[in-house]
Amino acid sequence: MLFGTLEAGGTKMVLSVGNEANELLEQTTIPTESPDVTIPAMIEWFRDKNISSLGIGSFGPVDLDLASPTYGWITSTPKPGWRDTPLLPRMRDALGVPALIDTDVNAAALAEWQLGAAKGLRSCLYVTVGTGIGAGLVIEGRLVHGLVHPELGHMLLRQEPEDPTPAGFCPYHEGCLEGLASGPAVEKRWGKKGTELPPDHEAWKLEAAYLAQMCMNAVCAFSPEKIILGGGVMQQKHLFPIIRQRTLSLLNGYVQARVILEKIDTYIVEPGLGTKSGATGALLLAQQALA
Repeated sequence: MLFGTLEAGGTKMVLSVGNEANELLEQTTIPTESPDVTIPAMIEWFRDKNISSLGIGSFGPVDLDLASPTYGWITSTPKPGWRDTPLLPRMRDALGVPALIDTDVNAAALAEWQLGAAKGLRSCLYVTVGTGIGAGLVIEGRLVHGLVHPELGHMLLRQEPEDPTPAGFCPYHEGCLEGLASGPAVEKRWGKKGTELPPDHEAWKLEAAYLAQMCMNAVCAFSPEKIILGGGVMQQKHLFPIIRQRTLSLLNGYVQARVILEKIDTYIVEPGLGTKSGATGALLLAQQALA
């Protein structure tokens, strides 16, 4: 049996076909242009794949209320042209298969909890740091949705005194995590993409400081058994040791958990599934849609 998966991002759409063994067998990438260009192209790619269902992990915000008339719509996104877009309905109706949608980070969190770095645990937090910053949360084996879904990328932070642009670059909130620490924020602050900055550039100390604030807040708010940091910015592997040490410093011994106090290297980690977390999570959603 074959399943379709869509990892919908602000820059690109990653389409895959997987099987019941959680293997991704075939994959392609389509640029994220306007919905009227991108959605028909995705439908066309899936048409001859003989999929039984479709799972979507999407950038957001997304309406995840199954009882809502706009279930599966992308809502108040800052992505130009995609506000109020019925992504899931258009894909589902054109392909004629059952479909489920969640945020891209919830899909990744599900995959990491079920198959990756948090396998065997009861909870985890997955944070992607890239074009935007989002977080997926599993608590007691269940994805957290709530009123809409968690938006940790827009938590307000204490600005670091050495930040030359302390207001950040979010069009919605001054001083929020995404506006201060996303990939575009790094580029706007320093005038170069992160991939063009050397490891000893002052940008990375500042980046780690903001991500450590987020980790500290997450430990205190959700007490996850593991924090997983993915996304394009976290390909800068030298960030991890700085983030871990800054998180320890911010917690200041208050949270008496051995894994934090003695094994922080195993607590704040890279994705166990590498760059496949999102697509694998969408595959798991497709399997749930069929069930």
